[in-house]
Amino acid sequence: MINFAGIRMGHATHTEFPTGCTVFLCPNGTFGSVEARGPAPGSRELAVLAPDKPDDKAVNAVVLTGGSAFGLATADGVMRYLSERGIGHPTPVRPVPIVPAAVVFDLGWNPEAATPDAAMGYVACVAAESYAGVIEQGNVGVGAGVFVGKWAGWPHMMKGGFGVASLTIEGVEVAAAVVVNAVGDVVDEDGRVLAGARAPGGGWLADSNPLRFVAEPVIPPAGTNTTLVVVATDAILSRSELARLTHQAHNGLAIAVRPSHTRHDGDVAFTLSTERVAAPINLVSNMAVAVVAEAIRNAVRHAATVFGVPGLAG
Repeated sequence: MINFAGIRMGHATHTEFPTGCTVFLCPNGTFGSVEARGPAPGSRELAVLAPDKPDDKAVNAVVLTGGSAFGLATADGVMRYLSERGIGHPTPVRPVPIVPAAVVFDLGWNPEAATPDAAMGYVACVAAESYAGVIEQGNVGVGAGVFVGKWAGWPHMMKGGFGVASLTIEGVEVAAAVVVNAVGDVVDEDGRVLAGARAPGGGWLADSNPLRFVAEPVIPPAGTNTTLVVVATDAILSRSELARLTHQAHNGLAIAVRPSHTRHDGDVAFTLSTERVAAPINLVSNMAVAVVAEAIRNAVRHAATVFGVPGLAG
């Protein structure tokens, strides 16, 4: 069971090609922040989450989607779903849903007709209605067409995916959901490679190249690699504390993905608070680091082979 602080998750996955989206539907009174550390993050409505913006706008949903910038159309479907239910920031005319979104690049495997769209965003919202603590991981939703271990070139990579993890300590919940489409390798708690760049004769290229550095031309271009993170907690946090929590989310990413935050990755971390219980920020921060790292590992543990690119799930 994944206690996601009262937030409901839902996937929509293309029936033929490896792409899709994942939606997080937030209860009333959910507030958020975001930090984008990559050079080319595809995104929507990130500015409203900046700590210097007024704190009168709650977050109604977050979307993680495939399709690169084309996939941002999924947020239109999420907005329609929320608008039909009267959910959104109040205005004199009608509520306007606040739906931040971020993308991963999976265009290399999918034709134009398969790009996630508004209809797919709506379907993911409907799927989220039935969320009861269990969510599929691996090659689903936004994780359908993603890969890891690309620092030595595409021939050496492995399948990435979507993963989740959660902790409940002293009555406070902290959970993370991620999609891993990274240049780097995913490593376990001891720094050993779980999934990443494979050596031609077996084993890992990192064993002979621990700095994971190769000539630039073999690395997939900037903008085609991204790890996206959503951290949710029911702790009551200020706007500045939510902003600081995004830093901790990126710390969890850096622990589990090596290298991370490269000039080739568009890494983005969202943090959300449903504001139900009082909790010390240091505890919440430490929990966030742990669940992000574990969610990243779970993403590759559940990833299955696609188009001959091996996944740990077979």
